[in-house]
Amino acid sequence: MAFSKNHSFLFMLFPILLILVTMSFASAGLLPFSAKHVEDKGVISLGPGDSFDFRFRVNLLKTTVYTCSFAWPGNTATFDIFRADRDDNPRSKVGVCSECIWSIYEPAPCRDRRDGGQPNCFQWAS
Repeated sequence: MAFSKNHSFLFMLFPILLILVTMSFASAGLLPFSAKHVEDKGVISLGPGDSFDFRFRVNLLKTTVYTCSFAWPGNTATFDIFRADRDDNPRSKVGVCSECIWSIYEPAPCRDRRDGGQPNCFQWAS
């Protein structure tokens, strides 16, 4: 009788643990196809303070890249607004973002931090 009760307990405990572990890995960006939301502030076709966003899933090989072009009077620049190796990698210097919020400035594109700290700014690709 004790075996039956223990077996039922383990049967219920295992799915709960599996869900918790999966959620932990997903939030840390360790699972393939993890959902992402990118918000890009300052897209050139929008007015100041407006934003543009899109949603996607990172591919299985974690090689997903989205590149955007930006233009100002007399200047154009491109930047990888999402790179799996940078934005979905817990070991990158800027960490994983499930909601990647960018502020685009002519001197540099900057990924805002959720904790309100200093944003992470990058050099333009071109």
